[in-house]
Amino acid sequence: MDMPAFTTAPRPTATAGRPATRTARFLERLLRHRRSLVALAVVALLAEMAVAMVTTAVRQTPTIDEPVYVGTAVVYVREHSLRFNPEHPPLGKLIIASGEVFAHPHLAPGFKGDQGALGQRLLYESGNDPWRVMFWARLPVIVLTLLFGLVVFAFARELAGSAAGLTALALYAFSPDLIAHGSLATLDVPAAGFVLTSAWCAWRARRRPRLYVPLAGAALGAALATKMSTLPAVPVLLSLAAWSCVVARPGRERRERLVRAMAAAVCVAVVATAVVWATYLAVDPRLRWTAPAGLPQVHGLRGLLTHWLPLPRPYRDGMRIQFGFEDQVWQGFLFGHLYSGSRWYYLPAALLVKTPLGALALWVLGTAVLVRVPRLRSSAPYVLVPPLVLLAVAMGGARDLGVRYAIFVPVFLAVAASALVALRRRWAYVVTGVLVAFVAVSSLRTFPYYLPYSNEAFGGPARTHLRLHDSNVDWGQDLGRLADRLRTRYPGQHVWLVYKGSGVPSWYGIEADDPRTVPAGRVHGLLVVSDSSIAKARGAFARLVHGSRAIDDVGHSITIFRRP
Repeated sequence: MDMPAFTTAPRPTATAGRPATRTARFLERLLRHRRSLVALAVVALLAEMAVAMVTTAVRQTPTIDEPVYVGTAVVYVREHSLRFNPEHPPLGKLIIASGEVFAHPHLAPGFKGDQGALGQRLLYESGNDPWRVMFWARLPVIVLTLLFGLVVFAFARELAGSAAGLTALALYAFSPDLIAHGSLATLDVPAAGFVLTSAWCAWRARRRPRLYVPLAGAALGAALATKMSTLPAVPVLLSLAAWSCVVARPGRERRERLVRAMAAAVCVAVVATAVVWATYLAVDPRLRWTAPAGLPQVHGLRGLLTHWLPLPRPYRDGMRIQFGFEDQVWQGFLFGHLYSGSRWYYLPAALLVKTPLGALALWVLGTAVLVRVPRLRSSAPYVLVPPLVLLAVAMGGARDLGVRYAIFVPVFLAVAASALVALRRRWAYVVTGVLVAFVAVSSLRTFPYYLPYSNEAFGGPARTHLRLHDSNVDWGQDLGRLADRLRTRYPGQHVWLVYKGSGVPSWYGIEADDPRTVPAGRVHGLLVVSDSSIAKARGAFARLVHGSRAIDDVGHSITIFRRP
């Protein structure tokens, strides 16, 4: 049997000659309205997530990557040019543009600077309101994140029933990482959500292959057209779609099953390729493209991929840029140690710090059930293999910059974790309920500072900067909060600022000097430093920081020191 069939609990009835108890009648009424209650719970969980994301979006200044995507999105719509941000495909930025157009941002055509300067020009030098532009740019990503929550619910419900669906959705909706990155105009959550949708469609193809195999290809194409880091998922999802078609017609001859499997894989590949081409043509129907200067030379297998993949030339050149990034040496920070290069265990360690403890426990328990219970085992490859492959590839990457590179893990493992309730044991329901409640409390306690979240075992969000940096903690998001803090608590005081981010402090009313440009003896008053800069401090600047007294923090990402 392809998919497990589940029955509802029997309705409580009166025993012979004895009327039903009040509790039994109450349970009977609940069962009668079960669908309505499940729908109400889904709406409530998504509403909670929406409130958290919108509140976060309106209070945070642009993170480091967002101005690039926002500026590029305007150029896509206004000039139909692909010249900016070629290292990422267009779809995610087109999604951002779908909301950004409502802000009606001004931007003079023909900008000649680099993509970072483009974002600065749009937000701070063209007469626009950065708060308004960023909110409208973030809104489509918020909506898409909520829609992917419905996919999580539907996937888990099909595997193990409505209780499993609600469990998976609760883990998804309360995930601090998904709230943090789902409320930004970035590409990580959309890419992960499209991969999940493709895996779900591949699973559903076991029942209706003619409908869901092409849909799996479309979702895979959307993932590839959003972020190139999803490329390792291609052979996995092609194989899953092919296997679904084999299972869909188990009684056929071996040769016929093989032909059907190959046809399914080809269909997924063709549809995915067509979606990628369509996104580039949507930006520029003439596909005008001039390769940027200094494009890295790529050899070996990577060179073959960039040469032979049937994808647009801008996409393949973008792959070369990404491979060039992987050949560079980056700085990382893990558990208080600054290092050059990368560590293979960085992402698992970062996930351990930044995932709620209840979710970690449910991930382990649910995965064990998924692979051990016979009626669920057939779904394990669809739920576990895509994130496992993507994580393995990401662990070999050169950039130890944040769990956002593994954001697909909480997305997929929310589905896996829900398998625990499929045991239909009272203890399983109790354990699941307690752990989900623990996740909810941990998530609500960090509101609205989701980006620097870490779980209770590692001291909570106030201590995350001692173990991780960059987009795990401090991505430039709290410049607006810093302006409010300086205005209300420290008015008129001289400020020395080392800020790591894309915002422009003066636009928010922060007038400050850089302490690294003068002798340490001249630095007096308030010293304000982004926590990632503290983690990377060396030499004279490190002595300056360590010789100062911490008196305040802003959003758990910026520390205010007092210098005598």
